[in-house]
Amino acid sequence: MATVSKDEELRKLSMELRYFEQTAEALQQRLGMMNAAMTDLTYANMTLESIEKEKENAELLVPIGGSSYVKVKLAESDKVVVGMGAGVSVEKTLPEAKAVVKERLDELEKSRAAGQQQLSQVVERVNHGRARMEELLAELRQGQQ
Repeated sequence: MATVSKDEELRKLSMELRYFEQTAEALQQRLGMMNAAMTDLTYANMTLESIEKEKENAELLVPIGGSSYVKVKLAESDKVVVGMGAGVSVEKTLPEAKAVVKERLDELEKSRAAGQQQLSQVVERVNHGRARMEELLAELRQGQQ
């Protein structure tokens, strides 16, 4: 009778482990996307700081992808078009644009910290579940001998 409850606990643990492993994988993917967005915003912030130092008609190299650039002249150094989401962009002053980028970076950092905490908790549950599963398997093996 004790063997049946251990078998049942093993099945339950196995299902829980699969769920937590899938959750951990999803959290890792989300954290990867957050890190990529943070890198993008960090580059945007650095670019805005560099533009702040430039004068109108300064020649700049603008990345167009694939490690390729196009040479352009800066028409206005005090206005920036900022994406607001959902395909909407708005013209902002340079300080306003820097504030928007900094706010987004701060929000992403908070979200990333929360995501990392969740991931740590899930990994802890997975490790605890695996340890318990190994205990049960050892008990079942001893009972069969």
